[in-house]
Amino acid sequence: LLTRFLSQVGHEPLPPTIGRNVLGRKVLYLPGFFTYARHIVEVDGKRGLFRGLTPRLISSTLSTITRGSVKKAFPLEDMEHVSNKDDVKTSLRKVVKETSHEMMMQCVSRVVSHPLHVISMRCMVQFVGREVKYSGVFSAIGRIFKEEGILGFFVGLVPHVLGDVIFLWCCNLLAHFINTYAVDDNFSQASVIRSYTKFVMGIAVSMLTYPFLLVGDLMAVNNCGLRAGLPPYAPVFASWIHCWRYLSAQGQLFRGSSLLFRRAPIPAASFPID
Repeated sequence: LLTRFLSQVGHEPLPPTIGRNVLGRKVLYLPGFFTYARHIVEVDGKRGLFRGLTPRLISSTLSTITRGSVKKAFPLEDMEHVSNKDDVKTSLRKVVKETSHEMMMQCVSRVVSHPLHVISMRCMVQFVGREVKYSGVFSAIGRIFKEEGILGFFVGLVPHVLGDVIFLWCCNLLAHFINTYAVDDNFSQASVIRSYTKFVMGIAVSMLTYPFLLVGDLMAVNNCGLRAGLPPYAPVFASWIHCWRYLSAQGQLFRGSSLLFRRAPIPAASFPID
């Protein structure tokens, strides 16, 4: 988690290396996951790899508990599941209903767990400036409330929620249409293919919605008093849309999406290395 997030904020303490792409052309590659992790261990020791883990675990726990509570309030038994016997119109109606239910659970759990997610991001990004501003969950809660108020706990929430919603609808609808129109019932392995369609669509759609995750995480640490969220590391963004436009103009909307084969941006060779 730490190596990926530091890649997202654009912290590259190690110089790129020359490699070759699939066409044999020379390109600059940024250090991969293992090299980056090794650098973190050299600087902070093995414990450094677990920065922000406690609030992250609490955030995940809150998310799980919230989803369970929503399921109890709106039991799945009341939902109509798609059946092969349904006609096209009926099956689509059921998919829309199921996705709406899933979206509600995801949005509520995201709102409840987001404050701890913000704290986790800020604990991790302190690696860049060697700060200790956020040293514990309770002290971090008090500091954010004092400096930013309630809204400080929900910075970056909107792009995260939008990404979740777009992911759910695209994934479920695409899987439904592929299973309905592209998979022939006469094919012997039709049921097996249908069982994997949603999984494959999830991988594909998650790549398309990655920019929402990136922007949400960057907004969580932007202008919060930490070095990585201030110039010259990053501009102070007025909103998540401002952040999106900035990354888009820089061609960096997918920054940090890959952990192993990370091509350096063209200007990367001229950047000063800390």
